[in-house]
Amino acid sequence: MKYVALLRAINVGGNHIVRMEELRRAFKVAGYSNISTLLATGNVIFESSNEDIEELTDSLEIFLRKRFGFEIPVLLRTMDNIKALFASDPFKGIKVTNETRLYVSFLSEPKKPSMKIPYESENGLFKILRVTPEEVCCMLTLTQDGDSTKLMNIVEKEFGKRVTTRNWNTIKKLVLL
Repeated sequence: MKYVALLRAINVGGNHIVRMEELRRAFKVAGYSNISTLLATGNVIFESSNEDIEELTDSLEIFLRKRFGFEIPVLLRTMDNIKALFASDPFKGIKVTNETRLYVSFLSEPKKPSMKIPYESENGLFKILRVTPEEVCCMLTLTQDGDSTKLMNIVEKEFGKRVTTRNWNTIKKLVLL
């Protein structure tokens, strides 16, 4: 089975630095095969004969904590899940400009939002377009003052801290691997 491990909070702001070469080596030591990484944000593609995602997630988190000395939350998806997300085209019809950012926040467990979806912030700079049990698809419009990026905190506030977010361009690249 081909998986994508989406690691949370590594290589962000100079904290919890993990070189991708070390990460690939760790996955190999853990017994996985056909390992590759995408970008330095903790996207690991690998194969495993284990088809129990919960068990696999738990064993990866324990292994990575021992290997690197700090917690690395893992949100695991099959490559088929990622391809299905891509094929669903959640951002269809969105006019993308230089200021537009499209994001997918992956959830560790399903959580029903308390807000009405689709959601739009008061200033119109942040929109949650779709929520499924696995992910939240949102759009952010950047502003010169940089305050718009703080609006992404809405996702953590609404869905909990055990989420990890990827740019839609990263999802496209994962599908092409």
